[in-house]
Amino acid sequence: SAPSLPTSFLHSSKMSEVENAFRKFAVYGDTSASGNDMTGKNFSKMCKECGVMDGKAVTSTDIDIVFNKVKTKGARTITFAEFQQAMKELCCKRFKGKSPEEALQAVYSLIEGKEPGSAGATKASKVGGVERLTDTSKYTGSHKERFDESGKGKGLAGRQDLTDNSGYVGAYKGAGTYDQKH
Repeated sequence: SAPSLPTSFLHSSKMSEVENAFRKFAVYGDTSASGNDMTGKNFSKMCKECGVMDGKAVTSTDIDIVFNKVKTKGARTITFAEFQQAMKELCCKRFKGKSPEEALQAVYSLIEGKEPGSAGATKASKVGGVERLTDTSKYTGSHKERFDESGKGKGLAGRQDLTDNSGYVGAYKGAGTYDQKH
């Protein structure tokens, strides 16, 4: 029961922007992907990152249901045409109170020009007590000796007791004076 749309909209310049985004998300994380069809995982990622899925009107469950509804039976991916069908299904849920055409246009404007991001894949965590634990200026005891004044680690020199084979007891004030006296 998806709304019928004027074909003029489907072939406008906006559509090529949406198709570009579709292709970028379709190949994301898969080096062998052609960009012509999209997996459920990437479809879900696209809906999440473009804001089609808002967690209230459209949830991840809705996304999965629509994906399975539009894909060919037995297939594991959807084509761009099936993707457009899925967007028609989702747009009325996402933008309640708008006409089907307006809702679809609003969904497509969310997707236009978007690329898959690897948002904060390897960012240092600053949550809770982590900041306090990673501040080397607050270290005490033997741990303090492992870092220089700037907070940069000294590496191996800061980790192990380097052996002193001079023959003198550690911290002896007269070290190195024997040859001068005898």
